[in-house]
Parts: sequence; C-alpha cells; structure tokens
Amino acid sequence: MSIVPAEVLSAGAPVAQARDGDRESAAPLAPRARLLPALAAVYRAQLSRARVSRIPLLFVATFQSVGIMVLMRGVVDGGAEARAVVAGSSVLVVAFVALNLLAQYFGQLRAGGGLDHYATLPVPPAAVVLGAAGAYASFTVPGTVVTAVIGSVLFGLPLAHLWILAAVVPLAGAALAGLGAALGLLAPRQELATLLGQLGMSAALLLGVLPADRLPAPIGWARDLLPSTYGVEALARTFDPRPDWAAVGLDLAVCGAVGVVSLAVATWAYRRAAVR
Repeated sequence: MSIVPAEVLSAGAPVAQARDGDRESAAPLAPRARLLPALAAVYRAQLSRARVSRIPLLFVATFQSVGIMVLMRGVVDGGAEARAVVAGSSVLVVAFVALNLLAQYFGQLRAGGGLDHYATLPVPPAAVVLGAAGAYASFTVPGTVVTAVIGSVLFGLPLAHLWILAAVVPLAGAALAGLGAALGLLAPRQELATLLGQLGMSAALLLGVLPADRLPAPIGWARDLLPSTYGVEALARTFDPRPDWAAVGLDLAVCGAVGVVSLAVATWAYRRAAVR
C-alpha cells in the first residue's frame, strides 16, 4: 500500500515525461576545437600574460648575459673562444625564460589546480603546451638580439650574419621550452620544478658560455646532450669570416629535432598531469 497520494503520482508523471523529453532533445556537446585555432588562442593569451608579468625578468636575463660577456672580456681576447662566449650568452637569454620560467609556470599551474581549468576547455593538450612554449620563446627575442649585438661589438665580431637569430631563437626556444614544460609538469612538487628549472638554466650557462675545448671530456658529453648546445654552435659558426653553412644547417636541424621530441614529451607530461 502506497502512502503517496494518487494526485502527487499523477502530477509527477508529466514531469518525468518532460525530463525524458529533455534528454532526447538535448543538444550534443560542441566539437573539440581544432589544433591551429586553439594553438593561436592559447599563444595570444600566454603572450599577453607574459608581456605584463615577465618584462622585468627579461631585463634581468639580458643584463645577466651582458654582464657575463663583460666579465669574460677580461679573460677571452677573441677567436673561437669569443664566438662561443657571445653565442652562449645570447642563447642563455632563451634558456632563462623558456626553460627556467616555463618550468616554474607549469609547476605552479599544476600545484595550484590550474591544469583543471585547461582540462575543462575543448582544446587539444598539444595546443596548451605549444601555445605556452611559443609565447615564452617569442618573449626572448628582444633580449637575445640585444645581447648578440652588444657581444659582437664588445668582442669585435661581425654583425652581418645575425639574421640567423631568426632561426636560432625559435628552434632553441622550442627545445628549451619543451624541456622546461616537461620538468614543471613531471615534478611532484612546485619547489622541485623551480629547482629543476634553475639547474637547467645553470647547465645552459656553464655548458653554453664556456668554450667547448676548455671543458673536460665527461662534461663535454653532457654538453652534447643539452638542447641549447646546437643553437649555440649554429650561432657561433656564423661569426666566422666564411661560415660553414652546411654545418650551421645541420646544427639547426638537430636543434629542431630535439625541439620536436621535447615538445612531444611535454605534451605527454601534460596529459599525464591533467588526468590525475
């Protein structure tokens, strides 16, 4: 025997039927955004954010690289060592922003729950990683150009081939940004992500600025594993009176291949972190 009045049961029937009708007539979810439009949207948003909050740090990165070249001017007179110092200091600006700051950004994003926000958006994971990496790499262009010009004047190097920075910055930036994003996403704690970013930038400083022939063999092998090394080598070769363009192209190709791998690892790390 039911204790619910018959009037309530009869009144509830239309409601149930209406709900069933709502389910049947519910519109399907919007399709997932395509990669390129989503990438452009994330890139613009990240670039706007970086423009506001990262300009003081860009000045720090540029001032740091110029200061290193001034100190090395008292030790290095010219030749291959001067070319290595200027090239390494220029790419160091990219490492400071694209590797160090991006590792901190993704570490903070993961610790603060920001990945949950991105996970709710209908954008591919690759768009989030590539958009952030591209914005941080683009942000290094002014500091890299200023550092290369000052270093060339300081050490008496030719300025004719600095146009190669148009290839060095995006390729080295992609490789270092992918590495920084992967470190920030895979680090279990935000403090560890910051530490790893700092260590990566220190490695780019020591292994990129110092001439390769002055390094011990084991450290030279570690230098070959650093993604920014090939961007440094490509830029340094263009300071020669007659650059070996085949070698420059090979260095840039290796840097680009490393960038593809590092960004793929960063995308995998993003998927792994977003579902946890």
